[in-house]
Amino acid sequence: MKQNNFSLKNLGADLPASIVVFLVALPLCLGVALASNAPLFSGLIAGMVGGIAVGLLSGSQLSVSGPAAGLTAIVAAAILKLPSFEAFLFSVVICGALQLLLGFLKAGVIGDYIPNSVIKGMLAAIGLILILKQLPHLIGYDANPEGEVAFVQANNENTFSAVANALNYITPVAVLIGLAGLTFQFIWEKIVAKKKGFVKLIPAPLVVVLIGIGINEIFRHQGIAYAVDPKHMVNIPVAQTSREFFSFFTAPDFGVWMNKDIWITGVTLALVASLESLLSIEAVDDLDPYQRVTDKDRELKAQGIGNMLSGLIGGLPVTSVIVRSSANVNAGAKSKMSTVFHGLLLLVSIAFIPALLNLIPKAALAAVLIFTGYKLAKPSLFKLYYKKGWDQFFPFVITILAILLTDLLIGVVIGIGVGIFFVVRSNFKTSVFVVNDQHHYLFRLRKDVSFLNKPIIKNKLEEVPENASVLIDASRADFIDKDVVEVIEHFLVHAPLKNIHVEVKYSGNKAQGFNKTLLDEQNAKSHNGLKRESILETTEAATFSPR
Repeated sequence: MKQNNFSLKNLGADLPASIVVFLVALPLCLGVALASNAPLFSGLIAGMVGGIAVGLLSGSQLSVSGPAAGLTAIVAAAILKLPSFEAFLFSVVICGALQLLLGFLKAGVIGDYIPNSVIKGMLAAIGLILILKQLPHLIGYDANPEGEVAFVQANNENTFSAVANALNYITPVAVLIGLAGLTFQFIWEKIVAKKKGFVKLIPAPLVVVLIGIGINEIFRHQGIAYAVDPKHMVNIPVAQTSREFFSFFTAPDFGVWMNKDIWITGVTLALVASLESLLSIEAVDDLDPYQRVTDKDRELKAQGIGNMLSGLIGGLPVTSVIVRSSANVNAGAKSKMSTVFHGLLLLVSIAFIPALLNLIPKAALAAVLIFTGYKLAKPSLFKLYYKKGWDQFFPFVITILAILLTDLLIGVVIGIGVGIFFVVRSNFKTSVFVVNDQHHYLFRLRKDVSFLNKPIIKNKLEEVPENASVLIDASRADFIDKDVVEVIEHFLVHAPLKNIHVEVKYSGNKAQGFNKTLLDEQNAKSHNGLKRESILETTEAATFSPR
């Protein structure tokens, strides 16, 4: 089903969804900037650019872009190494220009080669990471910023030790706010969200935030010792004047263009950001209830323009981000209006009501993110992939574990590697069928017969007894590796020594690579043929796989 961009029909769904995405994006923008050792406002700029500029230019209806947690290590190292933050901004501009070039070079096709089991595993892993990483914030422990996703954290803790350590720093009011937020969202999803009417338009995360503010303000008025510590609150830079507000925007330093590290950083950012965006787009298209397919080359162009703009005004690099995008989908968005509106909400709220936003406890936002994580990693998803068989379940689980124990890109690469292994394994098993009826043997080769199939073919041919009849049917094979061809031709030459009658059926496909003269001579000698019918009837009943 196609949804029109900016149609008023979608406003009822997109506006509430944009509020949800705004509430999810706000702490992540600040957290990614903090984790990157960058000015906090640079994360907010990236969020605004990702929402408004990339949102308008992208072909995706549900993807949401912003500063990416997956780039924090690269960004932090670059800011430390380069002469200044302004010099780093020049690298962001270079990154955008290269992404724009990749879009024109049609590099988006890379995204089509990611197995679906890996995509689903990536989504589930992101969900589990959200739950594990936000649990400390839910109980009032903020040793690491909200945008942290890597297994090994900046303070040398890992994902699991951070959760255990957080139990030593529990803030009762934060726990109350967090549990109230989670409880409300589960009740809302089970009961209220299923009802019709105006109440369905109210975003549950907005109510969670209001509950959090209300609880904290009640305790604050009872005595500051009972309230949430200011460090556990949203912390947006507050400008006293419009001039101070615009001073938060920073221009890049183009004078460092001869510094090779500037260009190396730009290329690195372009490659990693492009891969993250393509992964996210694949995942969002999979989540889209209308099953719309995004033009990936257009997405690279949109990301490129977005990064150029972000770098020019002082923002961090942007990518399409799974967390924001999945929150957008789960909130019921129908078009890119939601993405654009969330960017506008960031701009307006930061410009006019930053002090109000600073009243939000991080525990309330953690509750929103944990619930988003639960939606991505529901137990039913694991059950579904288990039922699909090991060739789907194993890459799915390995992708999850790899992402949890490393980071997003490394985990996905490992998952793709495992997926490719199962594809090769499946092809290995189905490319060769061997059946026999007494002394009559049928070897059937089909699809692509690679060198990996050589051992089983060689072993089975060597097992053929004296005085047997063999039919090698290669007529259905699209490709046969030279090593396999040599094994078969070697068998043909030496078969008469064991009084084995051999006939080979082959096609005119040059990719099979047989010596046709040799085959024709051998087939002429085997004019007595084989009991083909009895063999062919049992072909599907005996499939040999490598042991």
